[in-house]
Amino acid sequence: MARDNPRLSVVMPTMNEQDSIEKVVADIRKNTKGLDVEILIVDSSEDDTPDMAKKLGLKVIRQEPQGPGVALILGLEKSLGDVVITSDCDDTYPMEDIPRFLELHSEGYEFVNGNRLNQMNKSMPPLNRFGNWLFAFLVRRLYGIPIYDLTTGMRLFTRRLIESEKWETNYSFWAEVVIKSQRRGFKFAEIPIMYRTRIGEVKLNVARSGWAFLACIFKYRFRLNFIDPKKL
Repeated sequence: MARDNPRLSVVMPTMNEQDSIEKVVADIRKNTKGLDVEILIVDSSEDDTPDMAKKLGLKVIRQEPQGPGVALILGLEKSLGDVVITSDCDDTYPMEDIPRFLELHSEGYEFVNGNRLNQMNKSMPPLNRFGNWLFAFLVRRLYGIPIYDLTTGMRLFTRRLIESEKWETNYSFWAEVVIKSQRRGFKFAEIPIMYRTRIGEVKLNVARSGWAFLACIFKYRFRLNFIDPKKL
């Protein structure tokens, strides 16, 4: 894999993002000029998102709603890039930071995490901020992984990392990939990013996701085989 000019995929699960997709795609293209870029969405929408995506020249994979992790894992597996950056498609994440992620990849990092829990950001609801802080705190204490935002949607993965495991969770995939990639020794970095107020409605079930993250963290740390990862 050429680190100086890798093929890049940007992967986004989408559900009813017709109000934001045009802006997000324009921001991606603005910040990846001169690169070989594939933009792929895994879509479970009931609105015009998939049709708009096709008109914008995106690769569209349609999937019945099965949960955010299932959609993201499919997108990672079907993407063609040597390097994959993930994001939501609701304009919350800063596409202008794509070059920063790629610069860290050029320095040898195979997993780069975008940390939203920093002093720049005021848009995250207090309950969400506390939950995210708690999950990251538990992973730092139980696994010794220096991470401060476990649930962020903006990350960079190498193809080697993506293909290193058979990923098995859904709502807690974001925790699973951190834990397993660090156990395998992939070089990890975390950078602060901005986080904006989303365009459109919130789809995430906070209670369900929160339970899944906690169960995932304890399952892999204490080998709790009675917990079915497919329910996480």
